[in-house]
Amino acid sequence: MLNKKQALKIIKILEDTYPLAQCTLSYEKDYELLFATRLAAQCTDERVNRITPAFFSAFPTLEAIAQADVSRVEEYIRPCGFYHSKAKDIVAAAKMLVSEYSGRVPDTMEELLKLPGVGRKTANLILGDVFGKPAVVVDTHCIRLSNRMGLSDTKDPAKIEAQLKDKLPPDKSSDFCHRIVLHGRAVCSARKPDCENCPVNAVCEKNL
Repeated sequence: MLNKKQALKIIKILEDTYPLAQCTLSYEKDYELLFATRLAAQCTDERVNRITPAFFSAFPTLEAIAQADVSRVEEYIRPCGFYHSKAKDIVAAAKMLVSEYSGRVPDTMEELLKLPGVGRKTANLILGDVFGKPAVVVDTHCIRLSNRMGLSDTKDPAKIEAQLKDKLPPDKSSDFCHRIVLHGRAVCSARKPDCENCPVNAVCEKNL
């Protein structure tokens, strides 16, 4: 695998190529990002962004979501797929946030993982984007690209998270994960990576 010095080179290239490191899910409130991330499981961010405006308009507060019938939530999120389980998790998480966290999204991994439907990927996204804490979001793009580049050597998300934490500066880890998503969509796609036009090509492990 690549070492920390080589990882820093990749970070610099991605920073230059994608100066705006932003989450591609649209949201205004912290809990909206939490629920949008749940909806994005096995669904594109683009589709989620088309659905959430109407959903959050129909249920404009966390309390409104907590009090909603799961069947009503399902009507709004159906196009995201797996809408039965997603609606159930969202309503249950909203109830828990209201009853146990005074309507605030918690800012620790331990507490976030207690929320229904929240795994480490979602928790890390919240920690990084909402609270500005060091975080490594391991999604499908991160799994694919970290292995291709030589930053990891496993498909196990928890192990990839640990390997990247060992190589990435904490203050750059969250933005790196956003940039890796942008790079995965623009250049290093799953079906046909455009290696000839990839700015990271010379630093990829396969070319060293």
